Amino acid sequence: MSKQALIIIDIQNDYFPGGKWTLDGADQAAHNAARLLAAARQRGELVVHVRHEFDSADAPFFAPGSQGAAIHAKVEPRAGEPVVLKHKVNAFLGTDLENTLDRHGVEALTIVGSMSHMCIDAATRAAADLGYDVTVAHDACATRPLEFDGKRVAAAQVHDSAMAALAFAYAKVVRTDELLNS
Repeated sequence: MSKQALIIIDIQNDYFPGGKWTLDGADQAAHNAARLLAAARQRGELVVHVRHEFDSADAPFFAPGSQGAAIHAKVEPRAGEPVVLKHKVNAFLGTDLENTLDRHGVEALTIVGSMSHMCIDAATRAAADLGYDVTVAHDACATRPLEFDGKRVAAAQVHDSAMAALAFAYAKVVRTDELLNS
């Protein structure tokens, strides 16, 4: 069996009720991510937390040093767990995420977090392109509604479209319970 890591991407305060960029389903996604986090810790797997901050204090959310940019308490890192700071959508771009995984001999990743159609999508595609065996726990991810060409796209549709695309060619996309019971 290949060496496994759990990557928790952008489960940060601004995405929760009262934050600057609230996502649909953020609480439930964080709850499922916390369940996977507990299981990974129990198995002694590498856990990597990814935290996004924009470069500017006038950012719409995740302003540098803000409480909104802090990792949510449900998935708070423990001492010794790597925390990767990113400034772009893709968690591998301009960070030491790949080096961290390679130093630990990781070959397989489980990815969870936010937003499904942006940072989860980008990291999953990059990880697959880099040769990792990737699984996404779709019910441990959250997003928000979008607008395109004058039409509103519901968050559930945004999420489902992103997960369907990832499942087509980049990752195994499963429920949290399936991962916990395997």
